Amino acid sequence: GGAVVVAEFDGEAGDEVAKEIVAAGGQAVSVAGDVADADVADALVTAAVENFGGLDAVVNNAGILRDRTLVKMSDAEWDDVIRVHLRGHFAPTRAACRYWRESSRPGHLVHTASTSGILGNFGQSNYGAAKAGIAAFSTITAMEMARYNVTSNAIAPSALTRMTESL
Repeated sequence: GGAVVVAEFDGEAGDEVAKEIVAAGGQAVSVAGDVADADVADALVTAAVENFGGLDAVVNNAGILRDRTLVKMSDAEWDDVIRVHLRGHFAPTRAACRYWRESSRPGHLVHTASTSGILGNFGQSNYGAAKAGIAAFSTITAMEMARYNVTSNAIAPSALTRMTESL
């Protein structure tokens, strides 16, 4: 019964997911772009409000892998992973929290952390650091937004996705 705003860097992939949701009887629209970009994050909230009358929840799940051992890792491999994961959670969360605070509506946040950020994983210093940061970010967001009736939780799933197909 929920309505979904699909955020996807690859606009065609996002449109396809939205079409699948609609074909299954749901409601969905897609917004193409980099969720680490504040303008795209704001557009996601705007899309929810304009298309569905409001925003109830955000599931932050942006991610990439650039696995390499620490001594072989490039600055770009470190920076790209940190940006996509941490800023990719920060920007949509900030946009949603501003909306909930200004509209006096409750909200729910789910952030995707990982066991790599809790237990570590060989060759994933960048990914593990980002995922540990997401867990801390979620906890601090929960503290800051509780007075506005916004919950924030982190999950650490293990799954095969498009991101892990080549592993």
